[in-house]
Amino acid sequence: MKRILIITIFTIFYILNITSVNAARYFTVDPNSTIIGEIKTVNVDERDTLLDVARKHGFGYQDIKLVNQNIDTWLPTDGAEILLPSNFVLPVAPMQGIVLNVPEMRLYYYPPKKEGKPQDVHTYPLGVGREGWNTPYIKTTIVEKKVKPYWYPPLSIRKEHEEEGDPLPKIVKPGPDNPLGNYAMRLGRRDYLIHGTNKPYGIGMRVSHGCIRLYPEDIEDLFSKVSVDTPVNIINQPYKIGIKNNVIYLEAHPFLDEDKDIYENNLTSVIALLIKISNNRKYQLDMAAAYEAIKNPTGLPIAVGLFVNPNNTIENNSDI
Repeated sequence: MKRILIITIFTIFYILNITSVNAARYFTVDPNSTIIGEIKTVNVDERDTLLDVARKHGFGYQDIKLVNQNIDTWLPTDGAEILLPSNFVLPVAPMQGIVLNVPEMRLYYYPPKKEGKPQDVHTYPLGVGREGWNTPYIKTTIVEKKVKPYWYPPLSIRKEHEEEGDPLPKIVKPGPDNPLGNYAMRLGRRDYLIHGTNKPYGIGMRVSHGCIRLYPEDIEDLFSKVSVDTPVNIINQPYKIGIKNNVIYLEAHPFLDEDKDIYENNLTSVIALLIKISNNRKYQLDMAAAYEAIKNPTGLPIAVGLFVNPNNTIENNSDI
């Protein structure tokens, strides 16, 4: 009976608004919800690839491909409707400074909260470290900011390039051949940077040697807002749990290949996050829906449960 009730509630409440306006990078956080934005659609122009559409609207390769799997990446049909996954569950992490979720390949920046005002959040897609050159999970700070940075390739990277027949100089000056782009911010773990790129199609992919890449326009925007000593929290949350109107949502992204033994068909991390955000409230979780969400990750928030009152009646404040 409970399962029938939950499925009925999902049918009513899992309605996401779909519009045809440009996706935003800036949001205000509802104090009673951990979900921001809404799904949007656009119609592709014949001159654009799917990656062009992604960049114009603030997404990377993984974001746009997960929800448009039937659209050709390089030759989408003129006028085809493209889904923009601009509906995000916020990571379960303090809303301070920069929170960078590696498997999601997305950065969330929480500027200092103004007294009496709700928390704002800015979000940007990323390129992260490939397997063997993993982006580390650390808590650190921004310790240095550089405009038009020089790149000093480490010996390990120079050796790799030399073996591939593409030797690098010891110093790469600012310019179009510099993979750091025009802006770089050094982390407290000094061999890692948040920086731009001269290869924007790599955003939303695991392509770097551990550093974090942003689109040129996004790093310029973030660079202008972030100061030295801003906290940086790099996390590993392929599955995120959020709440809106007492409905529990699960947003699943592909886990990193090296984390298969931890996350494949395993809801342990989902339950742990749910317990963390539930504040001891009772809830009902549709395990089948949750398993389906992690088995076929789309990067979209999917309704998988509800909070209940002590007498087991369904809590809900939705106007839908």
